[in-house]
Amino acid sequence: MRHLLVIACLLAATACTESSTGPTVPLDTEFVLAPGESRAVEGTRLTIRFNGVAGDSRCPADAVCVQGGSAEVRITAVSEESTRDLVLLTGDMRPVRHGSFTIALVQLAPYPFSSRTIAPEEYRATLRATR
Repeated sequence: MRHLLVIACLLAATACTESSTGPTVPLDTEFVLAPGESRAVEGTRLTIRFNGVAGDSRCPADAVCVQGGSAEVRITAVSEESTRDLVLLTGDMRPVRHGSFTIALVQLAPYPFSSRTIAPEEYRATLRATR
């Protein structure tokens, strides 16, 4: 009997854990994600996950470059239609489409400096989802 009580308490404690997608954000509002974080878009079945930055060749703020360079921001969009891995580029800032949604990269921080390497976990992507 005591074992059943312990099991019931453990089940009750684990049932109260937070959802894996975290908080929600309104449609057409900027939101910031760290690598590995996800946000569900309120009133939709869209969830966006920031997977990380695959390559960052942006010109450092303290350098003079012939070309501006670009960073590859990798996200995963999940909706009732499908799940897709998508790439947003800082070089052209063109949004991507996922079903009836448009996902735009607003900003990628931090901006590089020649004297400092950015660790993968330091990146923050500011995104916006619209219809």
